[in-house]
Amino acid sequence: MKSKKHIIIIICTLLILGCVKDKDFDTPKPECTDLVSNISFKDLETITTGAIVKIQDDLIIEGYIISSDIENNFFGTIYIQNKEENPTAGIQFLVDLRDYYLQYKLGSKVIIKLKNLYLAKKGNVFVVGGVFTSFGNQSVGRLPSLQVQEHIYTSCSATKITSTKTTLENLSSSVTNTLIKLDNLEFIDEELNTTYAISKEETERTLKDCQGNQIKLVTSGYADFATNILPHKNGNVTAILIEDDNELKLKIRSKADLNFDKDRCPPIVTEFTSTSIFFSELADPDNNIGARFIELYNASDKRLDLNNWKINRYTNASTDISSSLDLTGYSIDAKSTLVISPNADEFTNIYGFLPDIGIGKNSVADSNGDDNLVLVDPFGTTIDIFGVVGEDGSTTNHEFEDGKAQRKQNINVSSSSYNFSEWLIYNDTGDNGTINTPQNAPDDFSPGER
Repeated sequence: MKSKKHIIIIICTLLILGCVKDKDFDTPKPECTDLVSNISFKDLETITTGAIVKIQDDLIIEGYIISSDIENNFFGTIYIQNKEENPTAGIQFLVDLRDYYLQYKLGSKVIIKLKNLYLAKKGNVFVVGGVFTSFGNQSVGRLPSLQVQEHIYTSCSATKITSTKTTLENLSSSVTNTLIKLDNLEFIDEELNTTYAISKEETERTLKDCQGNQIKLVTSGYADFATNILPHKNGNVTAILIEDDNELKLKIRSKADLNFDKDRCPPIVTEFTSTSIFFSELADPDNNIGARFIELYNASDKRLDLNNWKINRYTNASTDISSSLDLTGYSIDAKSTLVISPNADEFTNIYGFLPDIGIGKNSVADSNGDDNLVLVDPFGTTIDIFGVVGEDGSTTNHEFEDGKAQRKQNINVSSSSYNFSEWLIYNDTGDNGTINTPQNAPDDFSPGER
């Protein structure tokens, strides 16, 4: 009996010592191979340009593992790039193998026997693996776990992969499925205090740089860190660049791929005022009301953003705004114009080019010549004005009915009150000082010119 008790105690002790609390334990190193590749990633283009193909030849390719499923953000896909540094291509190897990080460690150089595997190209991405058939249609699927070791081998060569440093502005689909590093990123304000992912749902969060460029970070709802709160600071991201629905996105191996320890970017100022923007031509052609337009001019030496700028139109003698145009999303280049038309098709037909902005009838650009127009900056300040709000323009010195109002060439700053001396005004019944000569499109007008 004593000996039986001793055996039981020994077995229990061994079982306890054999347990591990996490995934950080050593495993037997897989045997390495000295096989040499006989094709490159670029050669895959000669095998398929898209459709699924079964590889029949004894082709061998080599690459470097850049993904890991140790924290469950990757499942069933091993990402492999073609070089240990400055890679130019990558592939996805689909495998039905859990905890593949134990056999194929992050950074390992691997040799892949492609014969009898299936290859396809989706967008700019090469995918290799087994075959999956649905309703008679074949696609690349996960290679069964028992077959994985027959195709992918660890090389005997020692290696160390290096992420490619780049910026959001310079990202290109040519380096999809490779490991990159981006500095000075942070999560957008609207997503702070949220988690990396919703539990059990693949989730996208948005990263931005200090210039306002953005990219999505994709996280599995099953990742170990899925329910962790996003970091509030700014820092660098090491991630695999993936392509999803023709959009470039990022995917990290673990939370440690984010090193956010810097202060967040200062606010991007997109709202400003300037007296260099003003009305330069207002058109109501006698022969074609569809050829009406408003032209703004930027007299400065730099491109100006019109975020939250507005043009307000006051019809006839009204003191209430009858129509308004928000110019957010538009800008004017240095020494250039912005042309606004109420009928883009007719404008193009008459003047031979598209207006910068096309809007509809009864809009700010559809004045019949006796209305008043006001340009307002983001802070509610009147920057430039044509006419006198509350006064019908008919028979006055701010009537351009059947004609045009054109800013004189020597005017290079706006005016917050109407100054008749800054304008050349053509009409049919205007006050003394105006030119009672109706104007016809296109010959009497010059949209897009100053």
